[in-house]
Amino acid sequence: MPQLSVIVPTFNETDNVVELRNRVAAALEGIDWEMIFVDDDSPDGTAEALRAMAQADRRVRCIQRVGRRGLSTACIEGMLASSAPVVAVIDADLQHDENLLPKMLETLDREPLDVVVGSRYVDDGGVGNWDASRAATSRFATRLARLVLKADLQDPMSGFFMIRHDAFLACLRAGMSGVGFKILLDLFATSPTPLRFKELPYEFRNRVAGESKLDSNVAWEYFIMLLDKFTHGVVPIRFIAFSLVGGLGLLVHLAVLTVLFKFQGTPFVWAQAAATMVAMTSNFVLNNVLTYRDLRLRGWAFVRGWFSFVLACGVGAFANVGVAVYLYQYDSLWLSSAIAGVLVGAVWNYAVTAVYTWKAPKVA
Repeated sequence: MPQLSVIVPTFNETDNVVELRNRVAAALEGIDWEMIFVDDDSPDGTAEALRAMAQADRRVRCIQRVGRRGLSTACIEGMLASSAPVVAVIDADLQHDENLLPKMLETLDREPLDVVVGSRYVDDGGVGNWDASRAATSRFATRLARLVLKADLQDPMSGFFMIRHDAFLACLRAGMSGVGFKILLDLFATSPTPLRFKELPYEFRNRVAGESKLDSNVAWEYFIMLLDKFTHGVVPIRFIAFSLVGGLGLLVHLAVLTVLFKFQGTPFVWAQAAATMVAMTSNFVLNNVLTYRDLRLRGWAFVRGWFSFVLACGVGAFANVGVAVYLYQYDSLWLSSAIAGVLVGAVWNYAVTAVYTWKAPKVA
């Protein structure tokens, strides 16, 4: 059985996976290892390339996920599929130094540790030729991460680490969020007991082929994960994101209403109706891109999803007004009545759209 499982999340990395396997094989010579690639149904044929590679190398496995995406959840599924006592996570873009893997494993074997982290911010580590803005963004994100950490970790944003399988399972059962790209931070912030760790330096390399996955969604998911850790998972993380999008929708509604009613002289009832539809549509689009990124609707599913979202939110609006009016008539406290109405409407909208608009695909 393998001594080490190397977990590699992939999306559109067909030009890199063979080279990564070759480099890892050279670095881990003399060690029983396997590579578990978890591919989020890449349109560039990554899964097909992985299956072809697995036919020639029994140490390679491919898990293909259809209908959902996410680096952290891909890593979690890959680690759950491992039978090895130790698992490592490494990116497919060749930016992590695979030559550090043997030293990471040796360190885990030799010392009473749970995690060994490939770190860019200790000793001789480095970020390569990042520009000033990316380096500053990384430092800021690292400072935010330390607000929820239970350890003095210098590089909590690292995506390159090795962990004992039992320590990973303890973190998972304690309630990992599985949101976004920063699974190491999720592990440390969720662990029921402080993880024993050591950081080893490495130099971050440039991407050779393919495109970077860093975009505005990554920053959003990172922010949502931090909120989840601050609230200790009391409120569902998707509901937090859904509510934040709803707050933006309120601003959109007021902006459209102001333009139509105040500046263009549109009758209030029509201006209000138009503002409501624009706000609902903006909420649907943002939730589709951000809150339910892993279940994003496209094509005709997008159109059907919009209709179900508008219908659900329409009912939610009636519930909002009904509850607020009832409570106001009961105790005449307009502010608390309005807040109660908003909460009822928000919970209704979230619950119904989660079931009917962004329902997870069925797996045979």
